[in-house]
Amino acid sequence: MTYARAVLSRPYIFTIVFLIANIFVFMLMWEASGMQSSVFWSVFPEEVLLAFGAKTNYWIQHGHQYWRFVTPIFVHVNLIHLLVNMYALWVIGPWVEKLYGSAKFVVFWVATGIAGVAASYLTYFPGSNPGLIGRFLIKTSDGPSVGASGAVFGLIGVLFVFGIKYRRELPEGFKRAFGTGMLPVILLNIGIGFAASGIIDNAAHMGGLLSGAAFAAFVSYKRPGVSTGVTVAWRVLQVAALVVVLGCFFMAARAHRQNPEAVSQGTSATSGRGQEALVAYDNFQAFVVSEAALVKALNDGDPAGIDQAMAQLDQQKRLNDETDALRQDLKALLGRAKKHVNDWQPPRKMTADGLAERKKLVDDFNLWQQRYASWLESVCKNFDLKCTEPSPSIPPAK
Repeated sequence: MTYARAVLSRPYIFTIVFLIANIFVFMLMWEASGMQSSVFWSVFPEEVLLAFGAKTNYWIQHGHQYWRFVTPIFVHVNLIHLLVNMYALWVIGPWVEKLYGSAKFVVFWVATGIAGVAASYLTYFPGSNPGLIGRFLIKTSDGPSVGASGAVFGLIGVLFVFGIKYRRELPEGFKRAFGTGMLPVILLNIGIGFAASGIIDNAAHMGGLLSGAAFAAFVSYKRPGVSTGVTVAWRVLQVAALVVVLGCFFMAARAHRQNPEAVSQGTSATSGRGQEALVAYDNFQAFVVSEAALVKALNDGDPAGIDQAMAQLDQQKRLNDETDALRQDLKALLGRAKKHVNDWQPPRKMTADGLAERKKLVDDFNLWQQRYASWLESVCKNFDLKCTEPSPSIPPAK
């Protein structure tokens, strides 16, 4: 009881500060979206998410908007998303702040949040086919990623390692609550993330969890009865973390001020590009995914990715007539490839007609790739896309 009283009597000011900050940003986003009453279950428009700092690899890579590694920690897609994360912060945050002090808590929150965003950034692989297990972490589309859950998982990681690291000196109640007591929470959230792959950014969660565990492994907590003084280094890190957050939101606001129509257009003027750049990039991703699916089907006899590739092509917005024609022609090639593979599955041996059919398909695909190369060169020049990925090729049938 003495141990518990000593810990529970400590303040948790910055847990409340971060709660208020998240709610404040949400209210600004609600106002920017027209204060729609359906905000409880409806997702904010993509243009609002982007204007307030959602993470997308495109704007980080091509717009050099590196502040998007920080701002997503305080941005949420709707009220349910906000309430879930803020409830988790309210339950877990005070424990971490009381055990480690406000300075370390601020550093943990910001650093693990950034680690989560960075993990999300590093696990985006357009054109890949990660499979059932790989899809838990790997993303093939570059949709906006936001939320405080990476930082929340960071706090969970801190408490998990805290309970294991100090298990010999903790009272029984603390042992049950932390350390291995956090395993059901971690496993339940991993299970939910696996079931909702493609909706939940699991890479951000795991990035936050692992970084929080790493912090707790090396950073000591404030033991009851020991001087509560904080070193100058931690105070400096605390101030630096807060300055980084404020500075990143200042840069996001400045980018919007430079183009007052950024929210309605769904873009930021920092890079001097508009909505067309996003549409071009989305089409580029769809072409990369579809090329890979077609080549895999003909090279490996595996048409599993073709349906997903065709669906992604159908979802693309219109850019111009040339892009539409490329998309429709590639979709037709995918359909032919799927039929060809299904028609000549082993043990059936490919006949002369089958070889001729394959040769015609490969020739048509090569012609399509020539048109695509010309389109890509033009798009890369206009929108400063990175065009370094070589087009895949198909070997002749054996």
